Amino acid sequence: METGPGPPVRLRKAKPEPQRAAPEDAPGRGAAVLGESLGLVLFTVIVRLLNCLLVQTSFVPDEYWQSLEVAHRLVFNYGYLTWEWTEGLRSSLFPLFFAGIYKVLHLFSKDDVQWLIWLPRIVQALLSALADVKLYSFAKRLDNSETAKWVYFCQLCSWFTWFCCTRTLTNTMETVLSTFALCYYPVEGTEVGSRLKYLALVALACFIRPTAVIPWTPLLLHQFWKEPQKQQLVLHSYLPVGLIGLGGSLLMDRVFFGRWVVVQLNFLKFNVLHNLATFYGSHPWHWYFTQGLPVVLGPHLAFFIHGCCQAPQKHRVFLLAALWTVAVYSTLSHKEFRFLYPVLPFCMVFCGRSLRQLRRWRPAAGTFLLIANMLPALYTGLVHQRGTLDVMGHLQALCKTAAGPAPASVLMLMPCHSTPFYSHLHCPLPLRFLECPPDLTGKTHYLDEAELFYADPRKWLTAEFSNTTLLPTHVVFFSVLEQDISAFLAANGYTKAATFFHTHFPQGRIGSSIYIYERH
Repeated sequence: METGPGPPVRLRKAKPEPQRAAPEDAPGRGAAVLGESLGLVLFTVIVRLLNCLLVQTSFVPDEYWQSLEVAHRLVFNYGYLTWEWTEGLRSSLFPLFFAGIYKVLHLFSKDDVQWLIWLPRIVQALLSALADVKLYSFAKRLDNSETAKWVYFCQLCSWFTWFCCTRTLTNTMETVLSTFALCYYPVEGTEVGSRLKYLALVALACFIRPTAVIPWTPLLLHQFWKEPQKQQLVLHSYLPVGLIGLGGSLLMDRVFFGRWVVVQLNFLKFNVLHNLATFYGSHPWHWYFTQGLPVVLGPHLAFFIHGCCQAPQKHRVFLLAALWTVAVYSTLSHKEFRFLYPVLPFCMVFCGRSLRQLRRWRPAAGTFLLIANMLPALYTGLVHQRGTLDVMGHLQALCKTAAGPAPASVLMLMPCHSTPFYSHLHCPLPLRFLECPPDLTGKTHYLDEAELFYADPRKWLTAEFSNTTLLPTHVVFFSVLEQDISAFLAANGYTKAATFFHTHFPQGRIGSSIYIYERH
């Protein structure tokens, strides 16, 4: 009988004291997690704002002509719309976003040209910062906190992300929205609310830029395949989100264009069915694999390949999405580096996993990525192709004479859309550039205005300005053109007024510098 009390004593000794204390510690852990999240957001915002300030170069014309120039015309009732807008190839959603920013500035009488230039980019930088945080959250849910930290590190290190993420490009917004959507994508199965969130974000990305459907096609099919209640998924999720999004897009474009337009269909016809984008250049089918992806990934390439080899089964659908996108783009003749930007967040997941696996070599690998990406990021952000923006800054001084007795006027003898337009001047200064719309009539021998000019620059100028009273006060052109038109300039009283460095790698009609000639 003396051994009877033994078990109760043992039970009392095994009473889980730490478990009673756990609820008391939960608020502290919650506060720590919240503090860590806020710290991550704050740090990312600071990095992307610094990123915004350190990108002072141009990339492609679309960052102005498909967003800011359209927004400026909408709000201030003057400007220039390219042929895509008259043909209904672009969605109004993206420029309307910036038009809202411009309208607020106008209402508060803060529509100074510097605000018009920088505020849209700052807003884009803030959205990109939020996308970076969302990518961290997605990697944490997909793998674990340790891997998520390295995915986040790789994302911030990426030179191409640094180069693009603060630009007002549809590709940038497509990437941001796709990254948001990834955060809610059901990896292991999630609640309906998350499903609807990611589907709504995917739909928005597709309506802003229809190419967003390409990387999301395998992901949507994968979810459909894994879903036990397929009919409910289609009827309660896919169809409602798609129809509501399409209806909203149609209504907004109806108001914008003044007629019913399905811009997504027009975009498909132009770029795929008729392949008219080759008018702006073409590349061999393998270009994305041999040049595009290696350049965009840069120093991350080896880590991406290593991460792909180490990836578990649940990661493969995201690798498939990235490779599928590159493969589809490879079938189109017209290719650009920026088209690959939306697949970079997918690639960063595998780069981060590679660093997580390296362990012993991780410090050296991290240092290498940081330094190797910093050099091209700073060079492309501060040096390469900056002349076209510096020129617009110089021309802003001419706005003072726009309403005077002898108003200035500018002729830009450059490849079309080389510079921004009224969004970077914000005054009704007479501007003219060489236009280059593609042939939409089916002519056998079609030459746009830019081609006609470059075929014989002096002849074109003589014919265009046979009446000297029509001559502009300023002419802007790349240095490679100077020899061809110097006689015309001298004969009409033009002298060099300013020179701006543009690039160390002149090519074709793009010179190393930009000249401004003024008529006296």
